[in-house]
Amino acid sequence: MTATTNNFAAVAELMHDETVTHSYVNDVALPSGKTLALLTLDNGLDHKKPTTLGPNGLLELRAALEVQAERAKAGEIHALAVTGKPYFLIAGADLSAVTRLSAPDQATAMASLGHYTYELLADLGVPTFAFINGLALGGGLEIALACNYRTVSSTAGALGLPESFLGLIPGWAGVYRLPRLVGPENALKVMIENPLNNNRTLSGPAAYKMGVADALFEPADFIEHSTTFVDAVLSGETQVQRPNAVDPSDPEVARRWLDAADQAEQFVDAKLSGAAPAPYKVLEVFRKGLTLTQQESAQLEVEALTGLMRTSQFQNTVYAFLDLVQKRGKRPAGAPDAKLARPVSKVGVVGAGLMASQLALLFVRRLSVPVVITDLDQSRVDKGLAYIHGEIDKLHGKGRLSQDAVNRAKALVTGSVTKEAFADADFVIEAVFEELSVKKQVFAEVEAVVSPECILATNTSSLSVTEMGRDLKHPERLVGFHFFNPVAVMPLLEIAATEWTSESALSTAFVLGRKLKKTTVKTQDAAAFVVNRVLLRLMSEVQAAFDEGTDAATADSALTPMGLPMSPFTLLAMVGLPVAQHVNESLNAAFGERFEVSENLQKLIDAKITTIWVKNDQGEQVLNPDAKDLLVQGSSPSTREEILLRVQDALAQEIGLLLAEGVVAEAADVDLCMITGAGWPMHLGGITPYLDQVGASERVNGKKFNS
Repeated sequence: MTATTNNFAAVAELMHDETVTHSYVNDVALPSGKTLALLTLDNGLDHKKPTTLGPNGLLELRAALEVQAERAKAGEIHALAVTGKPYFLIAGADLSAVTRLSAPDQATAMASLGHYTYELLADLGVPTFAFINGLALGGGLEIALACNYRTVSSTAGALGLPESFLGLIPGWAGVYRLPRLVGPENALKVMIENPLNNNRTLSGPAAYKMGVADALFEPADFIEHSTTFVDAVLSGETQVQRPNAVDPSDPEVARRWLDAADQAEQFVDAKLSGAAPAPYKVLEVFRKGLTLTQQESAQLEVEALTGLMRTSQFQNTVYAFLDLVQKRGKRPAGAPDAKLARPVSKVGVVGAGLMASQLALLFVRRLSVPVVITDLDQSRVDKGLAYIHGEIDKLHGKGRLSQDAVNRAKALVTGSVTKEAFADADFVIEAVFEELSVKKQVFAEVEAVVSPECILATNTSSLSVTEMGRDLKHPERLVGFHFFNPVAVMPLLEIAATEWTSESALSTAFVLGRKLKKTTVKTQDAAAFVVNRVLLRLMSEVQAAFDEGTDAATADSALTPMGLPMSPFTLLAMVGLPVAQHVNESLNAAFGERFEVSENLQKLIDAKITTIWVKNDQGEQVLNPDAKDLLVQGSSPSTREEILLRVQDALAQEIGLLLAEGVVAEAADVDLCMITGAGWPMHLGGITPYLDQVGASERVNGKKFNS
């Protein structure tokens, strides 16, 4: 791009307090006698603090590259490689800095600065290499893409372009370079599908398989192997093959390119229903990039980034991602001192059904300690063990577990038909039928055999933890430990304390949750805690509108402007009608008529009908004919707009009550729960900011949740 460092002085000064990622260059003598300039990106913080790039870091990198370009011209170096401090290449642009760009020219400068810096990597005068030694996201992966060659560590755990998830586009040439390197279908998986599926990323091996990297090396001697690779490329001994690379000028590639974009747009429509602009902007730039030069695409990317950086969706997403998920999620409010936690060297799981088996699998994978499951008979235990072993084998098949790791994991999981197997357990969690009397009996039996120090936990989604502990000899050891389904995917873990729960038991629960890599939120013991209470209120209002006479299509599509992960009736079918009704009955018993128990829903359950929707011969969603004959509706239909307003006000009321009851510490905890436990869209900034923005908070409660 035509620019100089002076073009960016103002935006750099604006970020005078930036944590700068510095560029350190050392010369490495290659076996052939040639010289490699190795540039290491490091912010000087400990290895748990990721490196990011703000304007000052980018300008320092540009200055370092300019020096190396002059050295290349003088014949002093024969190649340059970029790598990072241990575990990180770069985690992306400094998003907290980006949110401070208030004027369009500031946003344009920040968007342009990445191109201004990275263009030297693409054309330094000597071959350039990226040694991807760890996490490389967004602008971090784009650094690697700007280089001529790439190596990756087998333990690099997170590579991706998550910008569409964050409300931006991969605007430092990622949207241009990646599809040419790995093919349009793979590129859109990285830029669209993965970000919108819980912000998935690629592992080092997956990135190598896709063609993002040219070589894969083990971490122990990654830099050494990578420098040897550089020497082999320079000498011509190694000829890099890129079978997935494409030339967009090829008519067949152009057809694939546009077909892939069309399919990706259908995916985005299904996920967001047009509610967030960034993924659509990615696809717009991707389509136009088919026939553009890199410089022409760069201009388009800068214009797109300038616009997106100033949208409310981006500001909302940064708040949700940085302030909630990244910061509050890692420092949960009300969590006791971790030093009070008891060690957990063996885990017991009561139950061998699907949920219990998922829990056992998570414990053995994350803790690497013995886990024992129990159930009423051997056939159920065997079925649970078979499921766990099968899931472990699937992980091996995907390259995520070595054969040794598979053998160790399977050996750690055992089953029993007697609770005596829990005698030496330090933590026992129940995941049995959602009936209070059943759970009380389970805990009585478990308490009779475990040590006094053993922590007891319940995975209940709606029942009173206090009532479960009322008859225990040591109720202070009991905690609510509520996971979300599917356990391996959903990040949230609601940890519920009763009036008796000890600080030691609570601390153990939080430390364990962190080791399980879950986002933990402390709640008081209240019916359905946070997520299920809020979701059931939402679903109850939609169901009520249907029962009152609104047609199914109108009722189910009324919340489309929210961009929720799925419609209310689809969610109802996924949860299961009996489960949803059971939770709603618990909430009705606890809170009264706000959670109306639907007679229509009960009729469907009694008739063993599992869904209100079915697909007709044309593939369209229509009301289930079997259900239609059973349902009785009123004569007061609502419009989509009326239902949306009704749901917004109901949510504002329920969250206001939930906070007044002290179920969680602050509104931010409700936001964090809904994002990580219910997939509440990041672009809405959390449920309470959304309710503030649409006016529901003030309509119902007379004030905003967040001021």
